Formats: sequence, C-alpha cells, structure tokens
Amino acid sequence: MNKLKFFAVTVSGVALAVPSGALAADGQSAAVTAATSVASFYDTWQSHTVWFRNGANAAAIAQLTAILQRAPFDGFAAGPQLAAQVQAAAARASSGNPADIENAEQVLSSAWVQYVQAIKKPTKGMIYAYPVLEPQGDRADQILLTAASAPSLPAYLAGTSDVNAIYKQLRDTAWAQAQASGNLTPDPRLLANLDRVRSLPAKGRFLLVDSGSSMLTLYQDGQPIDSMKVITGTEELPTPLIASYMYYITYNPYWHAPDHLVRKTIAPNFLRGGMNYLKSHGYHVIEDWSENPTVIDPKSVDWKAAAAGKLHLKIQQDPGPLNSMGILKFPFPNPEDIYLHDTPDHAKFEKSNRNLSNGCVRVEDAKRLGTWLLGHEPVSPGSTPELRVQLPRPTPIYLTYITAQVNGGKLSYLPDIYGWDSKPPQFASSK
Repeated sequence: MNKLKFFAVTVSGVALAVPSGALAADGQSAAVTAATSVASFYDTWQSHTVWFRNGANAAAIAQLTAILQRAPFDGFAAGPQLAAQVQAAAARASSGNPADIENAEQVLSSAWVQYVQAIKKPTKGMIYAYPVLEPQGDRADQILLTAASAPSLPAYLAGTSDVNAIYKQLRDTAWAQAQASGNLTPDPRLLANLDRVRSLPAKGRFLLVDSGSSMLTLYQDGQPIDSMKVITGTEELPTPLIASYMYYITYNPYWHAPDHLVRKTIAPNFLRGGMNYLKSHGYHVIEDWSENPTVIDPKSVDWKAAAAGKLHLKIQQDPGPLNSMGILKFPFPNPEDIYLHDTPDHAKFEKSNRNLSNGCVRVEDAKRLGTWLLGHEPVSPGSTPELRVQLPRPTPIYLTYITAQVNGGKLSYLPDIYGWDSKPPQFASSK
C-alpha cells in the first residue's frame, strides 16, 4: 500500500496537512497559499460554514471526495492525495469535537479551492482579447461564498467541476474508460484538449470555431443549434487560439493578399500578363493597410524583386465575384488580424482535411451565419466597399483546437496537425 506523505502546516491556529505532491519546485506551495486564503476567509466570515452547517453534509463531502479522486483527469494531479486528506479530516470531525470540526471545515475548503483554481486557469497559448473572457471566479473568497450560498452544495460542486458540456463529455468518457481498464493515468492528449476547452462558456450564446475538426458551431443557451464546415489554417500557418467578441459584419469587403501569395502567384502573373492581369482581378498596389491607403502606380514597382521575395508588396483586391473574401467578412478584435469570411471557392469544403487557409477562417454558408448574428437575412445596404453593419448585441467568439472526440461512448483522437497536443502554441500576444 502506498503511504501518503504530508507536510504539517499551521494557519491561524488550525493544523492543515499539505500533500507533498502539491509543493511547487520553488518551495512556495499552492496548497499553503490556498490554506492561508481559506483561513482568512473564515476569520472574516465566521458565520459562513460550508461543509458542517447543522452537522456534516455527508452528500457534499462524498461528492468532493469523488471529484478529487477523479481530478488527475482535470489535470490536477494532487487530487487523490487531497481526497485522502478530506476523508481523514471528515472522519476525525465525526467525534463532535469543535476543534476537529473546525479543522475539517478548513481542510475541505482548502482542497476545494485548490481544485477550482486549477480548473479555472486560463488556457495556455490562448489570446484573450478582453480579460472578462478568461475563466472567472478563482479567488478563494469568491469560491467559498458561492459554495456557502448554494441551495444544494452537492449540485454546486458537480456543476462547477463539469466546467462546460464539451469539457464534461471528454473528461467523463476518459474517466469511465480509465476505471474500466484500471489505468488511471490520463492521456496527455486529453489534458491538452481539456486545457483548450476549459475557456468555453457553460451557457449563453456564442460562436465556436474548431480547427481540429474544421467545423463552426453556433451555441444558444449553451446548446449547439447549428454547425457548418470551415476552412482553417494549415500546419505552417495555424489558426490561433482566440477568445473575443464580434461587434459587426462587413459587406463588400476588400481582400488583402498575404505576402506569400503576392510572391508566388500575383507577381509572376503580372510579369506574364501585365496591367491586364491586375485590372481583371481588381488588384491594386497600396502603401499600407489603413482605411484609405495611398494607391501606388504598378508600373513603378519592381515586380521581379517582388516575385523573388526581395520586395514585399501590399496588394488589395476590390469587392466582386473574384474577391477571395466573398460577400461578407466577420471581423473581431484580436492582435493576429484573424477573421471569418465568405469565399467564392466552395469546392474545398468537400475535402476531409480542411486545414487549408493562411490562418483566417472561410465559412461554408456566410449568409446563414450572418442571419444568426443579425437576427435577419444579411442584405447589403449598398455597393460601397467595406460597409459595416453593427450586430444587435456583441457575440462572443472562440477559436480553439479540439482533437479529442467521443464516438459511441469511446474517446478517440484526430491527427494533431498543429502539434499542440504535445506542446501548447506560442503566440506573441498570448499569455
């Protein structure tokens, strides 16, 4: 039998046992920090008993124990040690001794706070355009005040640990398979996926783009109500992890050609077709990406240098049937200049591998998406380029990467084309 090792920690006169596995390498333990915050909470809110109000809440204690035993499948490895600590403290509290009950109250609260803080960590590598989109409610006092006021403590514990529907399905399926097989070591791929989906809302209205399956899903009241295929970034130019808000849509958008297409396609075609090629495609050479850029005379450009990659041109394409943006663009604030857009090329949506873009997201049915966002069919108010129409309300949008799937009650994994199941992405603007 494995014997658990604990360090004795005394906080505000209460002796707490901290599992050795919870100690950080720098000697500063998250468990000690949680215990200190918990002790401070009880000093401030002495009447707010969570676990032993009118006697022990046996159902809640059993629920907490089960959650902690499963916690490695949330990425919280110290969970089983804390579960043993909870059971031992609860057993001592059955003596009725006030000191034992006080100690158990804080031991259980400390364990719960550590767990909640672990599942509310921001997703590694995700760009949060607004701080409010990061997982919220990870302060010890917030956690315990919510628990103390919950109409049903067991239901609150279960609901909090479920995070959101996608998270719950992936984790619970993996946990059930682990229990059936006897292998209680979570797959690192599972933990990487759970880290990426933990930032998704549990309820409300939002838009989800998944580069793992190249699918877009619309959520209303926390439930998926529609989905469509999308084209997402390649292995070399992946679609980033982003959480943001969409405020408006753009009719008749310009298209700004990426540098590699200018080099590989546009410049060589100009050398062969001259000005007729540019005019037939609605291309203009511009000075910058501003709202009203200065147009540069194409005849003054060294197109051979552009084709060789020695000169980097900015090419803008007018709205029209050949425009790579189609008729609608769906922008949202983010530092990587990623957006959703229509496309005139629908053949690629029939491919099984749709990781084919330069990072931005092409949508299969722009009018259907526009209808959901606006509440009515999107009809352009005019022919002017870049016409913006505000949405009735800001809509949260999440770009993520899910390679774990549940089919027939079994967990399986898609190919990890971005390599993010083994190493989180690194974007200049992410935390």
